[in-house]
Amino acid sequence: MSRPLLEVIALTVQDAVAAETGGADRLELVADMAADGLSPDAATVSEVRSAVDLPIRVMLRLDDGFAAGDADAVRRLRTTADTLRAAGADAWVFGFLDEAGQADLAAVAALTDVIGSDPWTFHRAIDHAADRGALRKQLDGPGAPDTYLTAGSPRGVDDGLPVLAAEAARTAAGEPGHQPRLMAGGGLRLEHLPELRSAGVDAFHIGGAARPRGWDGPVDPDAVHRWRDALA
Repeated sequence: MSRPLLEVIALTVQDAVAAETGGADRLELVADMAADGLSPDAATVSEVRSAVDLPIRVMLRLDDGFAAGDADAVRRLRTTADTLRAAGADAWVFGFLDEAGQADLAAVAALTDVIGSDPWTFHRAIDHAADRGALRKQLDGPGAPDTYLTAGSPRGVDDGLPVLAAEAARTAAGEPGHQPRLMAGGGLRLEHLPELRSAGVDAFHIGGAARPRGWDGPVDPDAVHRWRDALA
């Protein structure tokens, strides 16, 4: 069995290098965590790509919230994807809900048209969906995400543990819509790992847990290393 995946949020080149030093397997590259993570600029993508050897998933999100916005906003997202692809991005994080709280299939299709066969993660918008099971079925098929980043609840992993365990079982059983990898994140703490590992979860996403000084401070390689050791 392969070792569990550890993904770390990076905002800067310094963060990326620290995460790699600490043993991260993958980066989620974002900007502006005050808005829960928006698209970084092209220069940052290029600099991080040059600085580390880790796989990088780049956020495609221009505004706070889980709505893609109107047609002009979707065009801006497509332009952003083109720009970041030219800067070296080749894997992505995005996910949008419509007014009914289900997947915004038009926005998702507009972006998968730009990124082609690049892998992508549907982010924690799933935790705010009206029906998370229906959302997974909506997105099943060609162009589907290969990963869902989820806490199991909009309130975080503390509340979402039963949902994560149930979805991990469905993934293991190969149920329709559950083939993508389940990656736990959103208030994740080390004490959550035994229950999640026992349930079969094999991918973990940390942000604040890698920053002892909070979001105003950088990623700490020692903090990342503690998580890597815990997941060995």
